[in-house]
Amino acid sequence: MNEEAKLQAPATADKARLAIAVLLIVGGLAVFYAMGDSPAWLRWGAVVLGLLLAAAVLATSGYGRAVRQFVLDSRVELRKIVWPTQRETGMTTVVVFVFVVIGGVFFWFVDLVLAWATRHLTGQGG
Repeated sequence: MNEEAKLQAPATADKARLAIAVLLIVGGLAVFYAMGDSPAWLRWGAVVLGLLLAAAVLATSGYGRAVRQFVLDSRVELRKIVWPTQRETGMTTVVVFVFVVIGGVFFWFVDLVLAWATRHLTGQGG
């Protein structure tokens, strides 16, 4: 598939499927509130059914095919990642903690110096 085909506007059928999916979700929510006296599991079942039907309708559209292709491409890219070993992860964690402590001590010292200078210049404090 070339770049021009990917950039084409969605087909009318895809727009109709998207509208139907939105209506199914809204319908599931409407049934939830319309069945106010029914058991909670039945009301939530209507919401879940609306979501499942909407997902099924969207899966058959161009949007659904695009999402499916994105997931497949993402899985391919995930396989290309070189994950760090347990030792590398541990060493990186130690380095991060050391720099956090060094940064904390540095900013604490800067705060002490600035507080002392402020008290000294304004003549306030003990």
